[in-house]
Amino acid sequence: MTSSVEVPERTRQGPREALRLIASRNFGPYFFGNALSASGGWFHNLAAAILIYRLTGSELLLGVLAFSQFSPVLLLAPWAGKAADRFDRRRLVIGVQSVAAALAALIAGLAWAGVATASAVIAISAGLGVSMAFSVPAASALLASLVERADLPTAVGLNSMTYNIARASGPALAGVTIATVGIPAAFALNSVSYLALIAGVAVSRPRRTEPVRGTRFRDSLLLLRAEPRLAALLAIVMLVGFASDPINTLAPAFAEAFGRPDTDAGFFIGVFGAGAVTAAFTLAGRIAGSRRRLAVTLTLLGVGIAAFAATPWLPLALAILFVGGFGYLASNTAATARLQLDVEEAQRGRIMALWGVAFLGMRPLASLIDGAIASAFGVRVAGVALAVPALAAAAAIALLGRKRDGSAVTEPSH
Repeated sequence: MTSSVEVPERTRQGPREALRLIASRNFGPYFFGNALSASGGWFHNLAAAILIYRLTGSELLLGVLAFSQFSPVLLLAPWAGKAADRFDRRRLVIGVQSVAAALAALIAGLAWAGVATASAVIAISAGLGVSMAFSVPAASALLASLVERADLPTAVGLNSMTYNIARASGPALAGVTIATVGIPAAFALNSVSYLALIAGVAVSRPRRTEPVRGTRFRDSLLLLRAEPRLAALLAIVMLVGFASDPINTLAPAFAEAFGRPDTDAGFFIGVFGAGAVTAAFTLAGRIAGSRRRLAVTLTLLGVGIAAFAATPWLPLALAILFVGGFGYLASNTAATARLQLDVEEAQRGRIMALWGVAFLGMRPLASLIDGAIASAFGVRVAGVALAVPALAAAAAIALLGRKRDGSAVTEPSH
């Protein structure tokens, strides 16, 4: 059953509200800890990929590496979501992050000793994927107990912003680290980054929630059936992930298509992330559930990605990509915040596990799809193709809103 409490369209002044939350006693430490932890993840991703490629020269094993990191989010969602609702979320996040820090330290030690094999890197990356599968729903659900209800949309936007800051800066910093002090140091820094989130969560004081016992993950699926609105919001999250995937997966190919070296891929990702960060501060304090706004932001995302892919002139393409990044975070925040607001506390962990499946668990599938399209028809076609579902969703939302508005006007008064 969804919540019937309404939240004002605008709660406070946007950027001022964001800065107030960042400076707050509970949300601030979580925000900075999560930002550092997310950046550390890119250190592992790049170091693991480079190490495996240096050891084997196999593109196939690079694909296996990516699969090992993200497939646990999809496969373990029922248990991860149940754990987030059944156990103390704060302790669960600290425990899971501690295991991840130990695994990251292990691969750092193996790399320093020169005995890290491709199998060891993939196995430890899979372990980190398992930790992410349990951490994502617990941390996402914990977020709601760190802020007041009226602040939740802003908190969700800022939380999403941390991942985009990490995506914009993490790969570049990891590359510099690997080039200057080596792969083992990059793994070690990732281990330390987990400690930042552990510390941030440890010093927070979330509102107390009672653990839920005797419920099943299947209950959350039944909730989606009973509340199609929640299923629609999860579908939007998935479409946002699909539309943005070409920037993540095909950035080196796009750089080549624009006649630039493949190392410019990080710059493209950074421009997209800058648009997302701008959205987080611009829309802070606004409720993320307006149907009209969601249709607009999905349109910005879809048009931004499609036009970037189709535009041959790089300066214009980058400006359009910035707009796409703005639409990406605004749309994801809209759907995610509404999910958090509309679900009961007892179901929040499992719903956020489904969110993890929609946003992260579908990434391997999206990568396969846009990679296959790019191989068959070219990278520009792939970018346009994956933007189409987001544009279709925007049109459907706008049409639905128009029909409802029309019904409200023609409905006789009583």
